[in-house]
Order: sequence, then C-alpha cells, then structure tokens
Amino acid sequence: MTAGPPLAIIAGGGDLPHRVMRACQAQGRPFLVVGLEGQADPAQWPAEIPQVWTRLGRAGEAAERLLAREIHHLCMAGWVRRPSLTSLMSLWPDWRTAAFLARVGAQALGDDSLLRAIVRELEHHGFVVEAPHSVIGGEVAGAGVLGCIEPDEQGWRDLRHAFRLARAIGAMDVGQGAVVQQGLTLALEAIEGTDAMLERCAGLAREGGGGVLVKACKPQQDRRVDLPAVGPRTLDNARAAGLRGVGVEAGATLLIDPEAVRARADALGLFLVGLTPADVEMLP
Repeated sequence: MTAGPPLAIIAGGGDLPHRVMRACQAQGRPFLVVGLEGQADPAQWPAEIPQVWTRLGRAGEAAERLLAREIHHLCMAGWVRRPSLTSLMSLWPDWRTAAFLARVGAQALGDDSLLRAIVRELEHHGFVVEAPHSVIGGEVAGAGVLGCIEPDEQGWRDLRHAFRLARAIGAMDVGQGAVVQQGLTLALEAIEGTDAMLERCAGLAREGGGGVLVKACKPQQDRRVDLPAVGPRTLDNARAAGLRGVGVEAGATLLIDPEAVRARADALGLFLVGLTPADVEMLP
C-alpha cells in the first residue's frame, strides 16, 4: 500500500527537491522528477531515479505528459531563476505556455504574482499542488531561539527591525529577506536572491557587533510554493558576510535539514531565531 497518489516533483535547484524525493521513497509513494533544464543539475539525479527533463518554455507539454501518465499531484521544490517575459518568449514556448504568458502579462512582473498565476492555471487543468513541507513533514521552523546561542539586546532589536523590513518588501512582492546591523539597513533582497544579497553585504558591514539576516514569508503568497528557506549554506554565507545571527518567520520558513541547520548555527557561533508576527509589534 502506498502513502499517496503518484507525485510529480517539479525540481529546481538546491537540495529541497531531493528531500521531497527521499520522503516519497520512505513513504513508498510513487514519484516522477520533472527536472527544469538550466535550473536543476541533471548530474545530481542518478539514472535509476524516474525522471523527465523540460525547459520552462515547454511547461505546457510537460503538463500534458503528466496527465497522460495519470499524475495529477505535483510539488514545486527548489529555487528557480525566473527569466523575463521577453526571454521566455524567445525560447519558442509551446502554445499552452505562450497562451498562459499572454494572459498573465503584467502579473508576471512579481515573483509571487507569477507563482499564484501558475498555481491557478495548474489547478484549472486538474492538478493538485502540494507544499514541499507537507510531503516531507516537520521541516517548518518553530518559534523562539532554535539553537544554543541567544541574541543579546542589540541582536533582538536588529532581528525585529529586519523582520519588519522583510515583511514590508514581501507585501510589495519584492523579496523575502533583509539584513540589519546596529539598526542600519544593509540590504534588502530582490531578484538576486539571498546568497547574492549576503555576498554584497560583506563589504557594507560596520565596526562592532555584526548584523542579522531575517527571512519572512510574503504575506499574500500561496504557502504551497516558494516559502523562504534556510539551509546550512545560508548560515555559511551569513558568517562569511560578517553576520552574527539569522532570524526566520516561525511557521512559514523551511529549514533544509533542521538538525543540520541548528548544528551548523551553533558551530558557527550564530544565533538562530524563529520570529512571529507579534515580534513586529514589539518595541526595539
């Protein structure tokens, strides 16, 4: 007896698609990896894993193949570098994808707007979209201090300020992260992503106690797709940028291998904190 209907894992970059796959294997659930060319790395998927590969411009054809295999459940996992509408159209998209892009038009200007439009389109054609954390189980960050190191007073002030900023830019569909040091905003995440944001922060740090990174869910986003995620690499990059702590929105942030994330934070001397909306209202 299997643990659920066959699942198509729409695989972008990073480790999250692999964790979804391993969860399916542990549950005895049939799955098919749909690798996105130019996003996921084919070399990281052994030949014995059931898989097909497609590019973003042929998404309509890929959906038809899934329905032909009677696969109606899918999970979007991993990061995807979103091309512009112009570059997508230059890839000679299939007619379904081209029609979809023509319909959404300006909606596709923001990551969250585009993702919500994609989910609506998939559901309209009979697909059931599952969240990565619902497949994996137990991967969403809790509230409070998650590691062994507790922030000091300045650390808490910076965490709360960065949380406010992250939620504010999220509401505008800009990004999910912010870096603050001693009350000063060092960086806000946009299309470049968290790793690139942290890299440019390294040259902006001031003397004294290091800053903090906070990642938060966009208030309006569909939480089945593109939840903010923090993994060991995020912590390595935070330390390399001179930061001393990381905050995440509790209940709305994926921890990529929670035990490894907590252990890495402790080993690097970083505090790791799960923040709640109530923290936004607290005085610094």
